[in-house]
Amino acid sequence: MRFLLDAEQREFTASLDAMLTASDTPSVVRDWSRGDHAGGRALWRRIAEAGVFALAIPEAYEGLGPRPLELALAFTELGRHAAPGPLVETVVAATLLTEPGPAKRLLPALAAGETMATVARDHGYALDGEAAGIRLSLTAEGLRLAPGHGPVRPSLDPARRLTPLDPGGELLATDPPLAPALLLARLTTAAQALGVGLALLDRTVAHVKQRTQFGVPIGSFQAVRHQLADAKIALEFARPLVLGAALTMTEEDVAAAKVTACEAAYATARTALQLHGAIGYTAEYDLSLWLTKARALRTAWGSPDECRDTVLSGGRRW
Repeated sequence: MRFLLDAEQREFTASLDAMLTASDTPSVVRDWSRGDHAGGRALWRRIAEAGVFALAIPEAYEGLGPRPLELALAFTELGRHAAPGPLVETVVAATLLTEPGPAKRLLPALAAGETMATVARDHGYALDGEAAGIRLSLTAEGLRLAPGHGPVRPSLDPARRLTPLDPGGELLATDPPLAPALLLARLTTAAQALGVGLALLDRTVAHVKQRTQFGVPIGSFQAVRHQLADAKIALEFARPLVLGAALTMTEEDVAAAKVTACEAAYATARTALQLHGAIGYTAEYDLSLWLTKARALRTAWGSPDECRDTVLSGGRRW
């Protein structure tokens, strides 16, 4: 299926791309990885001013949503630029906070970018718990507002800083909407992975045009062209699945989009690393910021096997 964006959607993605390009996100990501959140918070506010987080928040709480398709478009650009922070978790929090009292108290701040949110389930780790102002914990009793967090734990992606959440805290809801939250988490993760894969492909194409062997660019070699063509096809196949899932928002479609986009990004990362050679392994080289993110997103909010099982079983609730 071929999806054509309308003029407003094209303008939205173009303006978001321009803003992120001007923000020098690689520098922001490196600071974030070291625990310096100043640049990341400034970028977060600009993302909020562009209306991204408002797309997940109902109009009753100063939002514009929920608008899954526009969220998918936005998260593709956020992935393309490797924007740091609990992006998916913030829109998940917006979906979980449906009780009028907590929603009125917490959601306007998320829409405005005044704070960020993170979510942990089953006593697991929360992404960027040290930076988030709203820390939600899903327990057997329901949804709680965690009073604090534990120490930062190492992660495969240095920009994804994991922390346990402290037990207890205010009980916000006894029956939060888990299934819609998981759908939005997987959709936005898929879109983010698609953007990561597209960025890796663009950077690798540029690299093989410059790197030479035997006096010619390696991009002229047939084997290299075939690898890049395979990556391009995988990503272009994933794109309509992501957009289609944003329209239907069924469990099967979202799971299919998630596994396809994340596997395409992961395969593109492997190709990018191979064609860059040894320099691709170095943390100082910008490519590494997308390589590690592609690997981390592959299993975030549902492993490939879990998503395939959801597709084959006709849908499975969280």
